[in-house]
Amino acid sequence: MGAAMRRIHVGNGLSAFGLGFTVPYLYVYVAQVRGLGSVTAGLVLAVFAVAALIVLPFAGRAIVRRGPLPVLLVALVTAALGALSLGLSASAATVLLSAAALGAGQAVMQPALATMIVDCSTTETRSRAFATQFFLQNLGLGVGGLIGGHLVDTTSASSFTLLFAIEAAMFLVLVVVMATVRTPHAPHVAAVPGQAAGNSWKQLLGNRAMVQLCVLGFVLFFACYGQFESGLSAYGVEAAGISTSALGTALAANTLMIVIAQFAVLKFVERRRRSRVIAAVGLIWAVAWAVAGYAGLGHGSQTMATAAFISTYALFGLGEALLSPTLAPLVADLAPTGLAGQYNSAFALVKQLALAIGPAVGGPLGASLHAPYIVAFLLFSLGITVLAVRLGRQLTDVQNQPSLARSRVVTQGGAPADAVAAAEA
Repeated sequence: MGAAMRRIHVGNGLSAFGLGFTVPYLYVYVAQVRGLGSVTAGLVLAVFAVAALIVLPFAGRAIVRRGPLPVLLVALVTAALGALSLGLSASAATVLLSAAALGAGQAVMQPALATMIVDCSTTETRSRAFATQFFLQNLGLGVGGLIGGHLVDTTSASSFTLLFAIEAAMFLVLVVVMATVRTPHAPHVAAVPGQAAGNSWKQLLGNRAMVQLCVLGFVLFFACYGQFESGLSAYGVEAAGISTSALGTALAANTLMIVIAQFAVLKFVERRRRSRVIAAVGLIWAVAWAVAGYAGLGHGSQTMATAAFISTYALFGLGEALLSPTLAPLVADLAPTGLAGQYNSAFALVKQLALAIGPAVGGPLGASLHAPYIVAFLLFSLGITVLAVRLGRQLTDVQNQPSLARSRVVTQGGAPADAVAAAEA
């Protein structure tokens, strides 16, 4: 990795560490510590999603026109102000406004950082770069949540103020770190012949492969991430009798699987077609949902149910480890020169939409209709496999398997190896 990529990865780790400090405790902070009630706390979580859905369409155009670094710095300052204000807020109005600023800043960070990774990597190194990003994000969230949990005191609002102040400080430190990054080639829309920024969304929607990838991404995030802390946890508690401590162990198993498997699966992923890797994730998650079904509906011992439920989260983690070096690099490879920011923002928008709808659908279903919940999401997982196979037909050979680009070497005479082989035939 070059110096720029190292700083970008430090930035990813610091931002995740800051978020891990506060996100798990937002509901408790608003509802209990500030005494604003469960309705306001629920609205705060909704505001995060709404703010992201509002700003992401504009963030893509800004990244294309200005480059990712200026957009990232604005997002970091906005998030820092939102975090600090949230720690000091005592009324519902100021809490909601602060949450909107924090949510908007967080949402824009994702495509901006992803675009900087694209600028500082090549097709050959991109999978490893995004795998490292995902690894550091999970590590930062886990460590931040662990430390934050030991600092908070539900009887003291000042302990939460300290927590949000630390999060704001992390964002401001990140501003200093990222301000020193010099990307090798920052994209500008002017570099795309005949392409105006106002037409970038039209061009994206005309890219059939990208549209199919967005549909696939929605199903992926809806069926996995959108269920972690809502439908699946509700199902575990209500149907399988999982205790809160066992639920925490299951979430830890998910993170541990990612940490262990992330770099172990890289070589496997880099040598396979991306569409087939995503299809395999669908099958792995189908098995995960079947195991969850056994946990809640198998009528076995409580020990076996708990073990099965923890295994479900671990299997999801394995699928996530396979996806991290696959999805984001594919988005970048589908983007025309100079429009990586637009494509990253579009995919982030799809993700946010899935994460907003997933809990709203999965929560009530997982809590009350146990068998239909498992069957529905098992079918969603199999749908991922079908959509991935269909997507593979829209991709070029190199888009689907970048390692092919390295194998197509040029011979000593200057002719491509494929052409030489054809001539000899």
